[in-house]
Amino acid sequence: MRTCEEPRPPNGQSPIALAASQSEYGFAEKVVEGMFIVVNSITIKIHSKAFHASFELWQLQGYSVNPNWQQSDLRLTRITDPQRGEVLTFKELTWQTLRIEADATDNGDQDPVTTPLRLITNQGRIQISLKRRTKDCNVMASKLMFLLDDLLWVLTDSQLKAMMKYAESLSEAMEKSAQQRKSLAPESVQITPPAPSTQQSWSQPFGVSPNASSISQYFDKHDMKESSYHLLISRLDLHICDDSHTRESGALKHGMLGGAMQLTFRRMAFDYYPFHRAGDVCKHWVRYSEAMETRGQWAKKLVSEFQSKIEKL
Repeated sequence: MRTCEEPRPPNGQSPIALAASQSEYGFAEKVVEGMFIVVNSITIKIHSKAFHASFELWQLQGYSVNPNWQQSDLRLTRITDPQRGEVLTFKELTWQTLRIEADATDNGDQDPVTTPLRLITNQGRIQISLKRRTKDCNVMASKLMFLLDDLLWVLTDSQLKAMMKYAESLSEAMEKSAQQRKSLAPESVQITPPAPSTQQSWSQPFGVSPNASSISQYFDKHDMKESSYHLLISRLDLHICDDSHTRESGALKHGMLGGAMQLTFRRMAFDYYPFHRAGDVCKHWVRYSEAMETRGQWAKKLVSEFQSKIEKL
């Protein structure tokens, strides 16, 4: 993979639907979604103007799950609401070991003595939720949860500086990509006509008759109101150490020795909602609390003041 100076246009219609000569969510999509994928090892290399990185995964598995993130009958791994013309699907990826390594490129503007950044984790998983239109299979919203258990990370001060430079080099491309996504985000959800009846039968459990009201309630319970990305770490032990071999002469000159710092985080979580507008309701957020309600009122006040100033201009 290589980072782009300018973001590419959207992929458009689902390639599965095009290959099956269909324009809507149908049998071909369900067959591909039902596949159980097992990969012994996979390596992803990323090249950027300032650095190059590699991701190595061992014992990768990908499969469909129900809304409670449990493997079950494939017909229970999707929720189709014909009245809305939308379908929810749920996936999970697991692996045994993940290794991440990043280093500065020769033509980058990084410090030549920068130490490569390395991170090795044990078991982890990614939970993916997708909401698509049955009419054209376009993704309307997604939810990605990156779950890690115990994580031990040893960083030198030079590696920490390098990580900040790597993030800075990617910030411009990420900002352009975010602007593109926001410009293409739908203003409002359009209700599409009901899909064929054969589609509805795939989303029903055994022996259950279709009920529009119950399906709509079940859909609302697991619906993604907007796209979001989440990182959850049960325990993170972060060790930041002094790079003694690169600072040996300076330390001896000033009579100082290298030091270290240990930070321990428990149940650390990051939530990112890229399409959320200022002043909108936050009750559907994963970790919503009453404190956010106060923040919401404050944000609405700022938005209204800003809009009034714009109207005067």
